[in-house]
Amino acid sequence: MEQVYHMTQAGKEKLEAELEDLKVNKRKEIIERIQIARSFGDLSENSEYESARDEQAHMEGRISTIENQLRFAEIISDTDEDSDTVTLGRKITFRELPDGEEESYTIVGTAEADPLGFKISNSSPIAQAILGKRLGDTATIDSPGGSFDVKIIKIEKAD
Repeated sequence: MEQVYHMTQAGKEKLEAELEDLKVNKRKEIIERIQIARSFGDLSENSEYESARDEQAHMEGRISTIENQLRFAEIISDTDEDSDTVTLGRKITFRELPDGEEESYTIVGTAEADPLGFKISNSSPIAQAILGKRLGDTATIDSPGGSFDVKIIKIEKAD
């Protein structure tokens, strides 16, 4: 069975745009760089050629990854049903107990995860601990630095 990639509609559209850019623009740029580097002669000592070939391999791997994610994408629908429960596609605010600061994250599928953008994967320790919890519930999050408790103080639609 193939892996399912949960994602929002916006996340799917972002991947589709990245794929289009890689196929239409980046491929051409790298092919041109390879052709220019080839014109420099001896390929065995040509760092420009090696660099372009490495970039091409990386880009083709990324294209393959995105195509696979889109092929097995399952769109998270954000309905207002049960808006007091932590589910994929929701923005969750919690407070570390007993008196920690508030933190907010949007729970998304692995293909969309962006910790710096406060989007965490549904397979992350935080998401695993709070998925299915309700507004006001507490949860224990297991992290490499130890366990800690949080209280869910807000559940809302993601931006």
